[in-house]
This record gives sequence, structure tokens and C-alpha cells, in this order.
Amino acid sequence: MTGSFWLDLLIGVVAALLLAWLALVFALVVVRPRGGLLREALRILPDTLRLIRRLAADRSLPRGVRIRLCLVLAYLASPLDLIPDFIPLIGYADDAIIITAVLRSVVRTAGGAAVRAHWQGTDDGFAALARLTGLPTS
Repeated sequence: MTGSFWLDLLIGVVAALLLAWLALVFALVVVRPRGGLLREALRILPDTLRLIRRLAADRSLPRGVRIRLCLVLAYLASPLDLIPDFIPLIGYADDAIIITAVLRSVVRTAGGAAVRAHWQGTDDGFAALARLTGLPTS
């Protein structure tokens, strides 16, 4: 195999990774919460992280839910982000958007009772979480 083959392969892999990254950023823009919901998501982030950790450890929830929660925790712990955290204003937006999307999925699958049972934050924080995830508050 010649050097030209390896160069072409390297260029192809880099181009594919760049396109995948751009597609993920586009997806984040499409599913982002509207209005002030993103601000609320950032404000309740510590309580939400505790909620995710508690839900992921709950053996009564379906395995698929726990796997999604563990994957989002691994993504948040990873030093690699879709949008680097040092970029002002939008650096942490990808984390908030991904958490919101996963929690919406968890609420649909596990139900609101499980989420409420594991929430340790304030009632105002839970109301914000309910708005973010489409969880009925009553």
C-alpha cells in the first residue's frame, strides 16, 4: 500500500468525523429548549445531575433507561464535548440540551412518579424540570 492510500484514508476519516460533528451540533440546535428553558436547565443542573445519578442506580427502572442515564453521566464526565465548555454562553449548552433530551426520554419510559421520587431539589426546581421534560406537575 502506498503513502497516497494512507493519506486518502486519513482525509476521509477526518472529513467523516467533521461531518458527524456538524450533524450533532445541528441536532442540538434543533432540539434545544425554547425561550428561557435553557437558562432554567443551567440553573437546576446540580440537582438534575443528582437526579440522574439516583435514577441510574434505581434497579426498579427498565434497563434501557438506566443505560441511557449511565451514558449521559459518562458523556458529562468526559473531557470531550460537542461544543467545548470554554466557549462563552454556548459552551455548556450542549450539556444542558443532552440532559434535557435524555430526561424527556426517561420521563416517557419510566414515568413521572419515578422522577419525582428521586428529586431532592426544591419544588421550584422540580417545576422547572417538569417544564423542560414535559412532565405533568399534578
